[in-house]
Amino acid sequence: MVIKVFLASSSGSTAIKKKQQDVVAFLEALKVDYTQLDIACNEENRMWMRQNVPEEKKPANGIPLPPQIFNEESYCGDYETFFDAKEDNSVYSFLGLPPPPGSKEAVKAEEEQIVENGTHPEETNAEGNPDDSIEVPVEERNGDAHGKAEQVHAADEEEEGEGGGEEEEGEAAGETADDEATEEDTAGDEAPVEETAEVSEDTEAHAEEEEQEEADDDREEEE
Repeated sequence: MVIKVFLASSSGSTAIKKKQQDVVAFLEALKVDYTQLDIACNEENRMWMRQNVPEEKKPANGIPLPPQIFNEESYCGDYETFFDAKEDNSVYSFLGLPPPPGSKEAVKAEEEQIVENGTHPEETNAEGNPDDSIEVPVEERNGDAHGKAEQVHAADEEEEGEGGGEEEEGEAAGETADDEATEEDTAGDEAPVEETAEVSEDTEAHAEEEEQEEADDDREEEE
């Protein structure tokens, strides 16, 4: 596709000359291939331009003034529409050309497509539909699965924490019961000791009584 810029090399209007220079300089800065067609020295170019500018784009007198811009046979616009496209970072769209990757217009078009379709341009096929052949990163594809797995893991930890608390309470209760049983056994062991002490005291008292009786008997015999 060739961009055609219709100019008037010998125009007496300073305003027209400035507009023509602005268009040419900007196209060269963008490194866009274009062809200049002079309507001042070539009547055929003048007639073609006048015939191919749409009626609704012509001024009141019906004679369009340069610069006029075409993409092959398709009309792009005049200086005013070109200027508006430049201010809006949409010159490539104005010219009917695909914006180069990384340009402001390409980034803008990509953002608009994301908003409209919810997908990146590289994730769509020629028809503009989501391309199933594009491999989606595992992290993105399994994002929901990871989230669910983390939730399940957290729930398991909570259950284990509750179970652990119950086990600790059970162990504490068991230890308390063992302590009580030990105290009872100790008390049971102390009781026989006291009984044994009482028996020993009784035996000693009985022995003293017998010794006293024997002493009394001996005195009686002596008398």
